[in-house]
Amino acid sequence: MICMKKVSVIVAVYNAAAYIRECLESLVRQTYPHLEIWCVDDCSTDNSRSIVQQYADKDDRIHLLSTPVNSGPAVARNMAVERLTGDLTAFLDSDDWLSDDAIEKAVSVFESHPMTDCVLFTCMYHHPDGSESPYAAPPFSCLQGQDAFVKSLTWAIHGIYIARSFLYKQFPYDTVCRTYSDDNTTRIHYYQSREVRMCGGIYYYRMNPHSISHIQDISQLNYLKANESMKRQLTALHVGEDILNLYEYQRWLILVDTYRFYYLNRSRFTSEERKYCLSEIQRIWKNVETFRIPIVKKCKLGYAPLSFSWTLFCIQEEIYFGLKKLFGLMS
Repeated sequence: MICMKKVSVIVAVYNAAAYIRECLESLVRQTYPHLEIWCVDDCSTDNSRSIVQQYADKDDRIHLLSTPVNSGPAVARNMAVERLTGDLTAFLDSDDWLSDDAIEKAVSVFESHPMTDCVLFTCMYHHPDGSESPYAAPPFSCLQGQDAFVKSLTWAIHGIYIARSFLYKQFPYDTVCRTYSDDNTTRIHYYQSREVRMCGGIYYYRMNPHSISHIQDISQLNYLKANESMKRQLTALHVGEDILNLYEYQRWLILVDTYRFYYLNRSRFTSEERKYCLSEIQRIWKNVETFRIPIVKKCKLGYAPLSFSWTLFCIQEEIYFGLKKLFGLMS
């Protein structure tokens, strides 16, 4: 190897006994050997921790940490961030795995392009039936950090990458809520990067129908809290008005989509859960800066802010989604 940059890999582990061996085997087999692997067990109730310990006993590149209480992946990952010593850092979910040459290919991009701060892996979805499909986005050569940030708002590019470690040190994982706020960290890393590129190393993403991102319960309301945290971070970074306008527009679209989630699922929620959903939607409805939403969107049924009346806004949403349901446009 021409370069021997040290690469840190963070693996948050929670009840992953069925998959963690495949995950760790893919790291042990990496053609790029100069690694440190930080596995953080988040109080698993299965034997995940003992499996990781077996690997750590055999490979001194693997280090096992444990959270004192179950806290979610962001808190677990930050335990590793505090300790990592690599020049570059990647994360790997405990039910996913890498191609054997993934890290070597990523490092080669950093070596060839000194201004690059983030390198995306090639993402391949692994479905429950064993089939595979690529992430539905066109490849790219190089993006400026701000452009990568903008594309990440709609996930026109994915968020699976390796970055220079200073980004993780300066901007650790957002822990404002247990789910979704890690997206903020990805977007901030992209925004703060000089260049963002891709590599041919493959990240195999297991499509697990039981993962927290696929569960349809009120934890989905965390998305609103995560977006609110992202807005605070962007404001603190003194980003330009164009970025704030774009992000507030995305927050508004997500708010309307959250009402859609409530509309479709409220029949199976308890009265307290329904009350919580509406209170969170109303709270965000009040603090979105609607002057940043494009006029053409504000004039569309379902998307008009109607900031003067929460009741009228709710009536609008009920009509909008009721019509979509009537014409078979709801999924």
